[in-house]
Amino acid sequence: MKRVRHLLEYALLRVVLFFVDVLPLSICIGIAHTIGDFVWLFWPGRRRIAIDNIVAAGIETDGKRASRLARTVFRQFVRVVIESLKSDAYFGKHSWEKCIAWKVPPEVDALLADPKRGVILASGHLGNWEIAAQVLSHRKPVLGITRRMNNPYVDRLMLRRKPRNRFETTPKRDADLGRLMGALRDGKVLAIMIDQNAKDRGMLVDFFGRPASSHTAIALLHLVTKAPLVFGYCTEVAPMRFEFRATGPFRFAPTGDKEADVRRILEHLNRELEAAVRDCPDEYLWGHRRWRLPESATRH
Repeated sequence: MKRVRHLLEYALLRVVLFFVDVLPLSICIGIAHTIGDFVWLFWPGRRRIAIDNIVAAGIETDGKRASRLARTVFRQFVRVVIESLKSDAYFGKHSWEKCIAWKVPPEVDALLADPKRGVILASGHLGNWEIAAQVLSHRKPVLGITRRMNNPYVDRLMLRRKPRNRFETTPKRDADLGRLMGALRDGKVLAIMIDQNAKDRGMLVDFFGRPASSHTAIALLHLVTKAPLVFGYCTEVAPMRFEFRATGPFRFAPTGDKEADVRRILEHLNRELEAAVRDCPDEYLWGHRRWRLPESATRH
């Protein structure tokens, strides 16, 4: 039954991709919003998670306003997917340089221009993370750590559709430490999402005042390689017009207490992400289970 479901999902995706490819951007955005509304109506569990997260984070304290914001977020997520799928062809017809405004400190700009300096980029599910990697790769090669989709047919299809340029990906589960460190030695951007739930493999760090299990790899890589840390994300200001914003670079000297050093780095990066989310809460993926505690924590 699982294989049949996967094949049906794959067939449906191929139909959607056909229309995404042939229809103009404005109609595709309208379709994205319609799909977002459909998901909002017929996925009550995920809808409740999004509303609860918005309220618990203090973004909205009124349930009705939180509900309106969550509905916007559902639309935004589908829009992220569709615009990412159209971006390769769109940037082929419109100069990508004219589609992106860079809001980055001078030192970060210099790092992106230096082909010999590797950079660790921390980001989150905010704005359009696929577009962020794509436009960054025009300035500096990017290696992104990604999570494989549950449907293997869809996963292979989406990997083929992902715009390449100088953007490579490596699966999170099978990430090779040697490859990650090699990317930094080769002067690439190593892009890591810091708001994925690490379950029992992570460290509990507060995010919007609530403990969340955070992957420690980004902090350990910084401590070992000394590569500068940058926090960055890409927000949409108009259809297929974006701003890439960044803070940093950040450098943390080891103190000899590895656990304390890792915690200090993760806390700092989570504060950066919090500030960015507060600036544009309608572009954050509130529907994911960021605050689901690992079993080891719930047993205490």
